[in-house]
Amino acid sequence: MIVGLLKIHIHLHGMGSLKDKRRIVKSAIGRLRSRFNFSVSEVEAHDSKELAVIGLAVVSNDSTFVNKQLDTVVNFVQADGRFYVGQIDREIFPSGF
Repeated sequence: MIVGLLKIHIHLHGMGSLKDKRRIVKSAIGRLRSRFNFSVSEVEAHDSKELAVIGLAVVSNDSTFVNKQLDTVVNFVQADGRFYVGQIDREIFPSGF
């Protein structure tokens, strides 16, 4: 089993409140879940109006598939014009139970 993880830092400018930020972040998370069927959540910077950190995970038995899926997600997030994508951390590792 291969596990792929992404941690994406997104920067939001001009947010008047945490409610405005959460509306955009929740929308982005929903779009990612419905389009890619990944596990997705806001994982850090919950109290910041200008920064959100989204974590994603995908599991497969093929590392090539995992890499392609992660690349597709990165491109999808970068194409969203509502925020600037900053640091992206990627980790792929085999997991045995």
